[in-house]
Amino acid sequence: MKYEVKGTPLPVVICYLESGEQMITEKGAMSWMSPNMEMKTQGGGVGKMVGRMFSGESMFLNQYTANGNGMIAFASSFPGSIIPFEIAPGKDVVVQKSGFLAAQAGVELSVFFHHKPGAGFFGGEGFIMQRLSGQGMAFVEIDGAVVEYDLGPGQQMVLDTGYLAAMDSTCQMSISQVKGIKNKLLGGEGFFNTVVTGPGKIWVQTMPISNVAGCLRPFIATT
Repeated sequence: MKYEVKGTPLPVVICYLESGEQMITEKGAMSWMSPNMEMKTQGGGVGKMVGRMFSGESMFLNQYTANGNGMIAFASSFPGSIIPFEIAPGKDVVVQKSGFLAAQAGVELSVFFHHKPGAGFFGGEGFIMQRLSGQGMAFVEIDGAVVEYDLGPGQQMVLDTGYLAAMDSTCQMSISQVKGIKNKLLGGEGFFNTVVTGPGKIWVQTMPISNVAGCLRPFIATT
């Protein structure tokens, strides 16, 4: 499969498939395609369907198969970036809720539970995230631009709520409290930060959609 990512600030990934190649995607993510693409909606079992629901995706996935050489495009739903990940055995990636856009059919989308519930309830990333495993290319939506860091063993990065977009599955996540009552109440940074510990790569987003919603809330009239 060949692909190209085009456009800013609302990008699209265009995938060029050879006959018989397949793509899976969340419901409603397809933007345009050649007429020889065949769609099939699938659930993959009750357990997987429920897991996808809790991880922020629809319970059903759409599978597209190319009957002859074909083309299919998947557009971002929010201003930001589309990041390609090459998934392989031992190279799983954990992404934020609702981050999955599309992937080759060999990629498995499953639920990822934090080892420590506090990292989800207070860290701002959600108790449940998404794990991408298996084999193939996967495409993930990032809010805003993306900054990448390679963390060595034991090396840490402290992030404000919502800024962690993805991480290698070798990384560990925990939370830390903001020190000092004044800092908590008056600092505007909340009570907790997310701490990611290497080894592994992390992808940090510059404009979490939750922050955008918070900025717009005062300007939206309530009835």
